[in-house]
Amino acid sequence: MTPEDSLRSLSLDYLNLLINGQAFSDVTFSVEGRLVHAHRCILAARSLFFRKFFCGPDTPAGLDASGSRMGQTGGLASSPRGGNPHVIPVNSVGYEVFLLMLQFLYSGQVSVVPQKHEPRPNCGERGCWHTHCTAAVDLALETLVAARSFGVEQLALLTQKQLANMVEKASIEDVMKVLIASRKQDMHQLWTTCSHLVAKSGLPPEVLAKHLPIDVVAKIEDLRLKSSLARRSLMPHGHHHHHHDLGGAAADLEDQKIRRMRRALDSSDVELVKLMVMGEGLNLDDALALHYAVENCSREVVKALLELGAADVNYPAGPAGKTPLHIAAEMVSPDMVAVLLDHHADPNVRTLDGVTPLDVLRTLTSDFLFKGAVPGLTHIEPNKLRLCLELVQSAALVISREDGNASAPSSTTIYPPMSTEDHACSSTSSGNMANLNLDSRMVYLNLGAAQMGCKLNEGEDSSHNNQREAMNRHDTSMYHHSHDHQY
Repeated sequence: MTPEDSLRSLSLDYLNLLINGQAFSDVTFSVEGRLVHAHRCILAARSLFFRKFFCGPDTPAGLDASGSRMGQTGGLASSPRGGNPHVIPVNSVGYEVFLLMLQFLYSGQVSVVPQKHEPRPNCGERGCWHTHCTAAVDLALETLVAARSFGVEQLALLTQKQLANMVEKASIEDVMKVLIASRKQDMHQLWTTCSHLVAKSGLPPEVLAKHLPIDVVAKIEDLRLKSSLARRSLMPHGHHHHHHDLGGAAADLEDQKIRRMRRALDSSDVELVKLMVMGEGLNLDDALALHYAVENCSREVVKALLELGAADVNYPAGPAGKTPLHIAAEMVSPDMVAVLLDHHADPNVRTLDGVTPLDVLRTLTSDFLFKGAVPGLTHIEPNKLRLCLELVQSAALVISREDGNASAPSSTTIYPPMSTEDHACSSTSSGNMANLNLDSRMVYLNLGAAQMGCKLNEGEDSSHNNQREAMNRHDTSMYHHSHDHQY
């Protein structure tokens, strides 16, 4: 066992104490009317705040994020078995955020994003992955405030990094929300990132003033002025100066177009994207519109975008040259795979490294079958992976047959002679198609067996699941393939 495996095992063992509730618990918190059982020794060892809280002269009756003690009562019960233990109310943070903080204190790791596809009151998008929507940003901000208030600086740093990644794709309203929070919390790096994004948004000062304090708007305008001056200082004088300045302005304009396009896609407003294509000359391929929609939007948005006829479904993007079908395969999303294949996505297209979407799915299948419990693969559902494989392999088989029919001899010859080479080629082609069908059947059976094994062993493996999933798990139904399915 490697040192990393030992640390992971230790982390999961401690996390199980939190998941298992009252087992060995010696302190109970009440958050939003729900009880959370914990262990004073772990909290005190991991947090100076809790160490001071539990080691005071008297046990407090309540706890808020500022650390103030709400009244005084007798000591905590040493064990829940010794009668009703004293319950400490927590009034300043929500239940979900408090659990996230405890998960980090127990295990040293946490994912500060809502569960994918989980309905959230501040996210109206059905099937949202919650990677950078308002719900994800709000949860991260609440976690950041709680981490700072309770003195869990490592969690605060982790959340800052996550927010810095979120704001790159978030709506400008959420970026401004993070900008204000970063100012209050004195997070200079996050402030810098958000202020530059707001400066590039193109929103006039009078609009910014509705969302931001006046002094912040002034700083944004200063940034815009400095950015403009910096571009000019790098340019030669005279005629060249003028052209280069126009080039910088054009780049800013394109950046604003892309941001507007993404906001439109996030709100399912494909009509606005169509107007931008027709009226503003937006190039959907250069803007990676289809890649963005596959990764962040619903199936209906992707379908509507494809039906505009302005995007290349096989357009390669990024240093690896991935197509939208590669991304859908990595996401293990049958809906996205199906809608892309319906619009003639090529299952045999390769990245610069020579990887096809089928290769991606086969690699995920291998990883799932042999490493199904490792972090990063727990989101994979066997039935969805199986369906993705079936869809892509079927499409590849159809293309293979069409190519074979196109290269077949003319039908006017009743019994065309078959040379040895032709016979070998035909045998090879037939063998390849047979192998493709065999691969599909074997993977189908193996994934079915893996899913059944997961169900039989879920009692044993639950200790290795994510803590939030263990506490907030909803029953999931089997995926039924249908083009009308709401993803």
